[in-house]
Formats: sequence, structure tokens, C-alpha cells
Amino acid sequence: MYAQKLTAAGLAAGLDSASPKLATTRCSTPPAAPATPPPPPAAPPAAPPRPPITKPVVVVHGGGASNFSTERKERVRQGIIRAAKMGYKILRDGGSAVDAVECAVAILENDPEFNAGCGSVLNINGDIEMDASIMDGRDLSSGAVSAVRCIANPVKLARLVMEKTPHCFLTDQGAAKFAQDMGVQQIPVEELITARNKKHLEREKEELGAQKPDCGKHLGTVGAVAMDCRGNLAYATSTGGIVNKMVGRVGDSPCIGSGGYADNNIGAISTTGHGESILKVNLARLALFHIEQGKTVEQAADLSLEYMKSRVKGLGGLIVISKTGEWTARWTSTSMPWAAAQDGKVYAGIDLNETTITDMCS
Repeated sequence: MYAQKLTAAGLAAGLDSASPKLATTRCSTPPAAPATPPPPPAAPPAAPPRPPITKPVVVVHGGGASNFSTERKERVRQGIIRAAKMGYKILRDGGSAVDAVECAVAILENDPEFNAGCGSVLNINGDIEMDASIMDGRDLSSGAVSAVRCIANPVKLARLVMEKTPHCFLTDQGAAKFAQDMGVQQIPVEELITARNKKHLEREKEELGAQKPDCGKHLGTVGAVAMDCRGNLAYATSTGGIVNKMVGRVGDSPCIGSGGYADNNIGAISTTGHGESILKVNLARLALFHIEQGKTVEQAADLSLEYMKSRVKGLGGLIVISKTGEWTARWTSTSMPWAAAQDGKVYAGIDLNETTITDMCS
């Protein structure tokens, strides 16, 4: 319509230009051209884009649990707080989210109170097989290992897989060979086995018999999620698995999307609980899907955990940070040790409706 009007106007102008009246108005000399206006002043150079300002935060968990003795509960609480503080120190000093989660999880792997590293539970043969994974939310880089032995910190080996290989996942002998090639120190497996876990295996075999896992009891894992000052997200998860497991059994912890996930466009999450149940519902990615759909971190966590509980009767827990920095720790197991550090404060808890807040320096 608009183009048609232009065409009609042009035709009318052409007809009028042929008329005598218009011919008599022509000047014998063309009018002077109007003065060319001076060019506008050059615009000032654009300022470089400012990086997003975010408040760094790290959240860690020590695995879902059925119960703790009073004495052990305090040791677990102090261990989980120590891991959160050390991870946050890295963020406060300008370190990356990946550095922070690796540090926090390695500290828990070195603590015999937790089912990872030197506190790993024993398989049916009384041996240790450990799993771990890590992920960088900037570009979805990820690394994982499973069924590794004689290594103090599987999470560090998982990071080497992420950064030094074209792969995402190495297992058993392949992971052991890669660790050797990378110069990772091997330690005698006896140094990873605790007296408590020997008794735990004996008791498990007496009470349940081999290969009869109780989804409400086998929940131990450790994990961390973090957001650094540049807004980058990361997660790491590590575990010794479930007590009295078959040789070669792998649970959710090293599986990207089940044991954890990190994406700068959504959030970062680390899960814990009954591994087979978590694998069946892809718990980590399920929770982040709910965040993508506009749910709060609390709503996303509760929806995902309740779905796992109702659909496959699995119990567990998770910690999650959204891309905007909101975070939470939620669980359906009896308890889940957790701690978070942000803005000079440490938040921690083990049982439902129990949260302590202390200054970072205390």
C-alpha cells in the first residue's frame, strides 16, 4: 500500500513537469548549492563492558545420612564448615569456581568422617572403589572417574580428565593408567580404609546379606557448588559408593546430569543419596530444568526430590546455586550435613530446621 502511493506520487510529478506552467518557472542559472554543514563532533570511545558484579558463594554437603552419634555429629559439622571456609577463601582471593569446588571436595576426601577418599566405604570384597566428577559452567567442560583405587583425591584426577584429555570419563584401569601418566601419587589402599568402615561392612553383611541395599541407608557422598566473582559456576561430587556393593558398581556421583551439573546459563548442583534412584531420574539436570522453567531454587529442589521419592522410592539431597546467586540445601533423607559461605558469614546445618550462622573469622 505504502509503495503504491509512492508510485502514484511519482507519476503525478512526472506529468506536472511536462506542463507549460512548470516550464516557465525554470531559472536560467541553477541555484547555489546549500552550504555543507560541518561534520558532527566525533563520539567519545565506548567504555569497555563492565564484568557482572556478583557475591561469591560456595555451598558444600557431606552426604545424606540416616543418623549420627552426638560425638560424631560435631566432628562432621566442623569438617563441613572447614571445607566451606577453604573453598570460600579461594573465591575471596579471586580464584575460580572450579578451584573452589575442587578444594572443598578434596578437604572432605581427606577427612575420614565422610564417605569419600580416606573415608570411603568398602565393597563386598572389603576393598575401596571411588568415583568423582567435576564440571565448569562456563563451557560445560567436565571430567569424571570411577572405580579408582589407591588415590587420595579422586576429584583432582577428575579435573585432570577434564583439562588434560579430550574425554569426559575414565574408569578403573584406564583411570589408573592416566593417573600414573599424570604423576598422581599412589598410596596403599590400606591408608584409605578406616576401622569404622570395616565394622560397617561386617554389620551390613550380618543384617542385610549381600546385595540387598536399603535406599534409606546408603546415601553417603560429598559435593560442592560455587559461584565466583565473575559469575562463573562449577560443581564437584565425590564418593566411595555404597557399602557392600558389587565390585565394579558405579553410582550417580561420576555421572554428569545425575551426580551434578553446572551451566552458567542456569545454575550449579551437586546431589547425594541412593545412587541408583538418582540415576533413574537424572536428579541434577531435573532440578535445573525446573529452575529453567522459572521455579525458585527451593521449589526446584523440592519438586525434584519429591519426584524421586514418589517415583522410585529414593531418598537423597542436593545443594544448588542459580545463575543469579540464590542457593539452597534440601534433602528427604533423615539428615544432610551442609555448609555455605558468603559475604563473611558461614551457614551450616545437619538436621531439618537447624541452621547456625557464624562469622567467617570465628
